[in-house]
Amino acid sequence: MNERVEYVVVGLGALGSAAAYERAQRGAEVVGLERFELGHHRGASHDSSRILRHSYHTPGYVQLTFDAYDDWDRLERASGEQLVTTVGGLDLFPPGCAIRPDDYVSSMTVTGVGFEALDVAAAGERWPQLRLPTGTLVLHQPRAAIVPAARGTAALQRLAREHGGTLRDCCPVLGVRDLGDSGVEVVTGSVTYLCRRLVVCADAWTNDVVAGLGWSVPLAVLQQQVTYFAPPEPDEFDPGRMPLWIWMDDPSFYGFPCYGEPTVKMSEDCGGPRVDPESRSFDADPARLSVLRDFAARVLPGSGPPVRSVTCLYTLTPDRDFVLGPVPGHDSVLVGLGAAHGFKFAPTFGRLLADLATTGGTSADLAAFRPDRPALTETGQPVSWLG
Repeated sequence: MNERVEYVVVGLGALGSAAAYERAQRGAEVVGLERFELGHHRGASHDSSRILRHSYHTPGYVQLTFDAYDDWDRLERASGEQLVTTVGGLDLFPPGCAIRPDDYVSSMTVTGVGFEALDVAAAGERWPQLRLPTGTLVLHQPRAAIVPAARGTAALQRLAREHGGTLRDCCPVLGVRDLGDSGVEVVTGSVTYLCRRLVVCADAWTNDVVAGLGWSVPLAVLQQQVTYFAPPEPDEFDPGRMPLWIWMDDPSFYGFPCYGEPTVKMSEDCGGPRVDPESRSFDADPARLSVLRDFAARVLPGSGPPVRSVTCLYTLTPDRDFVLGPVPGHDSVLVGLGAAHGFKFAPTFGRLLADLATTGGTSADLAAFRPDRPALTETGQPVSWLG
C-alpha cells in the first residue's frame, strides 16, 4: 500500500518524538515510525533521568543551552506536566584532570552564565556528602536541573498525537529513496510512504535507515551502564541538599541526587564496550559496576550499596558533536543525532529540525553540527569523546 504524507519522522526516541510533535503542532501532516514499541528500552531515551545544564566546553554549546531551557519551559506549559527539577550542578575538576576547566569557565563567562568557582574546603562545607581530593576545582551552576527520560519522551509522543500526528510503533524502515522533486520514498513492511521531507532520528540505527542514500556516519555504539545506589541516609541526598555532579577526568563519572525514589544514580561516561545494537546483551557488566562502586566509595562514601543497574546505548560521533542537518546531496532528508548528550536538547532538536524541514534554515548556528563536516567525512580524523 502506498501513502502520501507531508513529513515522515523515523525513530521515536526523545529527538524523533520532539520532531514529530513540533511538526504536528505547527499544523503539518506527519507520520512517525518507530522500529520497536514506543517506550522501549533498547536505545537511549528510557529510564528515569537526564541532566539539563548550561555548563559546556564551547560558547556555541552554552548558547544552545539557553534555547534548551526555553524549549523545556515551553514543553512544560504545553504538556501540563512538571518536567524540569532544578537541583544545581557541580563540575568537579580534580588535580591533573583530563578535561580542561578553562574551557568551561571561559565558555560560561563569555555567554553570561552565572556560576561559582569553589575550592575543596568551601565545597565540603556546603556539600559534606562529597570527599574530594585536595586541589579539586568545583564549578557550581545553580540552574542545573534534572529532566525525566521516559516520561519526557512519552509527553512528546502524547502531544504529537493530540496535534494530529500519526505514530506507528513496531514498524522498521526497510529502505529510503530520494526521488528528487517527487519527494522521498520510505518503505516499511506494510506501507510505502511518499513524503516531502524525511527526518531521521534513529540514533544507533541511523546508518541502517539512510543506507540507500549512499551516505553514512562514522558511529561508535557503546553499551552504557547506570547504577542506582541506596544510601543509608537518603535525606542526605535529597535534591534540596545534594546537586547533580560530573567528575571531569578520564574516566569521567556523573551522578544525581535522589529523584523519584530514595536512590542515587551514577554512571561512568563512555565507559562501556562497543556493541551491535541488534545483538547486544542487556545484562549488567560486573567489571563496570566494580569501577563505579570503587569511585563512589571514595568520592560519595554515603551513597550506600548498589541495588540495580540499567543499560542503554551511547551512539557517538568521532568528535562527539551533534549531527543536525541535511544528508549531503539529499536536501529533503534531515538527520538529528544527539551523540550521547542530546536528551537535554530534545525539545530544541525538535524545533530546529522542524524549522529545517519547513524553510531549510533556522535561527541557531548549526555549522558545527553539519553532516558534511571533516570529522564525519575525512579519514584520519582524531576521536575525542571528552568535553
